[in-house]
Amino acid sequence: MRSPIVQRMAICPEILDRMSTPTLSIGLIIIGDEILSGKREDKHLNQVIQILAARGLSLAWAEYVGDDPQRITAVLTRALASGHLVFSCGGIGATPDDHTRQCAAQAWGVPLALHPQARIWITERMRDVAAEQGVALDLDSPENLRRLEMGVFPQGADVIANPYNKIPGFACATISKAPAHPHAGVYFVPGFPVMAWPMIESVLDNRFADVFERNPLTEQSVIVLGAMESVLIPLMQRIEAEHSDIKVFSLPSVDHPQWGKHIELGVKGAPDRVRAAYADLIGSLTAMKIPLGPELVR
Repeated sequence: MRSPIVQRMAICPEILDRMSTPTLSIGLIIIGDEILSGKREDKHLNQVIQILAARGLSLAWAEYVGDDPQRITAVLTRALASGHLVFSCGGIGATPDDHTRQCAAQAWGVPLALHPQARIWITERMRDVAAEQGVALDLDSPENLRRLEMGVFPQGADVIANPYNKIPGFACATISKAPAHPHAGVYFVPGFPVMAWPMIESVLDNRFADVFERNPLTEQSVIVLGAMESVLIPLMQRIEAEHSDIKVFSLPSVDHPQWGKHIELGVKGAPDRVRAAYADLIGSLTAMKIPLGPELVR
């Protein structure tokens, strides 16, 4: 049986320092047919990007998958082996179209079991509901037995507290032999934003604060008017080659209401490196006599 993540928190500072590097990749999995069919609009991607950005972090990848057990298991198998920090939103309920808990157990190679802490929290929720309805609590009622199923997680998983209604999420530690962080793994939260987002923030603040960037990345760009990307590629390549840890980006637009056809050209990275690279970029564009529009800083 795998050890719960909560039992793996003790680690010496020297090792933690070596592991607390920008090499930690963060991924997002969003599960549900309703997203792929268009019945529900995904709100998680943009919000998770903002949650991470507030902590100086960024999303490395995201993946959408419908309610197909085989596909979900394949996605989770890759995520668990990646050594990344991954958040998975949706599908952890107990209805017939919720497969995430079962697929996670299969991907992790363990059976399902009712988590003791989950049982406590869900029972508390049952008492709350009974009190709200003014009825006696019946733990053996069909409804409450189904509620308990939402605490059946892969054996050895950790639990994630849900401040909204006490129905927890869970976490499975990575199976990578070289994780980027001692708490790397897949963290499973509900699909409801009102529950998922506070739970994601809690995981980050309680287990990954050591990788928060004290000097968050910034980006600076300029609107380039009347130039083709093919003309700008050599300049972009030179900027990246001559300015370490800088990424150059190009965002073309063909129908902007104010600037018409244009390219937003910029650099992103640590603030001090961005300043030098951006000055080089602007100087080169000016020397090329390319018309420029407004400058943007994010």
